[in-house]
This record gives sequence, C-alpha cells and structure tokens, in this order.
Amino acid sequence: MKIPTKKLKSGFEMPVFGLGTWQMGGRFDRDPSHDEGDVFAIEFALDNGITHIDTAEVYAAGHAEELVGEAIKGYDRKKLFLVSKVDDEHLRYDDVLRACRESLERLQTDYLDLYLIHAPNPRIPLSETMSALDRLKDEGLIKNIGVSNFSKERCREAQSHTKNKIVANQVHYNLIYREPEASSLLEYCQREDVMLVAWRPVEQGVLAEDLDSLIEEMCEKYKKTPAQIAINWLISQENVVTLAKSSNIGHLKENVGAVGWVMEEGDVERLRKEYSNQRKTSDVIPLM
Repeated sequence: MKIPTKKLKSGFEMPVFGLGTWQMGGRFDRDPSHDEGDVFAIEFALDNGITHIDTAEVYAAGHAEELVGEAIKGYDRKKLFLVSKVDDEHLRYDDVLRACRESLERLQTDYLDLYLIHAPNPRIPLSETMSALDRLKDEGLIKNIGVSNFSKERCREAQSHTKNKIVANQVHYNLIYREPEASSLLEYCQREDVMLVAWRPVEQGVLAEDLDSLIEEMCEKYKKTPAQIAINWLISQENVVTLAKSSNIGHLKENVGAVGWVMEEGDVERLRKEYSNQRKTSDVIPLM
C-alpha cells in the first residue's frame, strides 16, 4: 500500500509513518552481525509502501546509515523520504557541514529530505548551528531543516536564528508518554505549523500487548491490534506523524496496517483523557 502523507501550510509534506533504524547495525558501536536481516527489513519496508526512512550519524557509529544506503540501491531516490540527524556534539558550524557530508556519503545519496539536530547542546550557540543548516539548505544538500527533542521554547529560539522554516520536531510521544502534551509542545507545533514526529509509538512493544480496557474496546471497534490502535492514535492527530523501528517482518506488516484509516475524533480524545497508564515526562530524553 502507499503510505499517506501529511502536508503543512508551508507546503512541507512527509509520510504519516516511517521506519526507524536505531539499533540496526549496532547501538552506538558498529556490529555487523545482523546486517543481512537489517537490510532485508529496510527493503521489505520499501516494498510495502514505507518511503520515510529515519537514521542518524550516531546510530551504530554511522553503520546504520551505511545499511540504509545499501538497502535503497535500486529504488527511485525521488520517491524516498530520507532523514538523518547530526549528533549534539557536532553542532559547531564546521562540524555540522562535515557531519552532513559524511552522512550523505554513507547513505550514498546527494541530499537529505530532512536533516535534524538530534538533541540540544546548551554549550553551543543555536545561532551557529542554524547558520550551518541554512548553508546546507542553500547548497541543496538538505531539503528541509528540523530538530529533535526540543522544547517549545528551544524550538522558538531555533526558529529565530534561521531564515528557513523549521518543519519538524522529533520527540518521544505515545499513549504512555505525554510530555509533548504536558509541556504544550504539541499545541505549539499545531499552532506554528510544525510537524511533530513521534518516536517509539508502541513503546518498544509495551503498547503492542496492552490489555487496558479502553484499548480493548478500540481494538474491537476498529478490528485492529493494540499496536495499530497506538500508532493510529498518533497519526489521527493534527500535525502528528510517527516512525517505528522493526526488523521483524511480522511487526512491519502489522505496523503498515495502522495506516490508511482514521480514528474518530471522539476516540482520539477518549484515549488522550482516559487511557490509564499515562506519564507526563519521558523516561529517555526529557525535552530541553
């Protein structure tokens, strides 16, 4: 199936669901022991309509990007939506330029559809980082600029330092972890025409096995699995898209079944207000 897209008022458009690559090729160090399976999973995702592939220079010390580069050979680059992220230790002007070019080399592509600051670094002025991102966009090496794990205040500051639109903020958000709601980041993104890209939509499988009575009710109503309900709850919201990492073909098939339909607004709000296992802050990377 073809994964639907969402489009901002600014014209920026991206798929509502993508494939993450964290822990493909290793964690923070290169581990090639599962390369064949990881490449196959990326190819399977592409063959099943997933065009948004998300990676980062820090994933497996760059090896995740190499695996993506290997997997996308033979596919029409113009139909793909490739995203990578610059590490928070590489946010000095020259370091950003170097990091982007090295990511492009590993990915074997001429440009990124979206390039994100992976996380804030208070020790490096945002103005310096954004200036480098502006140059990369001017040179055509990146099509769009975004951030990750940024609070609404830091988003606003970053926007003040760039002539280009910040189109996306990638953060930890799902039925359990509601920090973007509690901090008003979600409201900010919807008001300021920014895409909120939610990572860990099924919270590493926790939500895939959820026996919450409200989840069970939704599964029965929509004839979907708990994981599909969790993913669709996100993409049924204004300015929200999501991505999930999986090398498991069965899980990839299940995830694709979460798109192509829309949850009723009343059910979105019921899950927002009544889901029983909510937490107001992330347990991984709190917004900065």
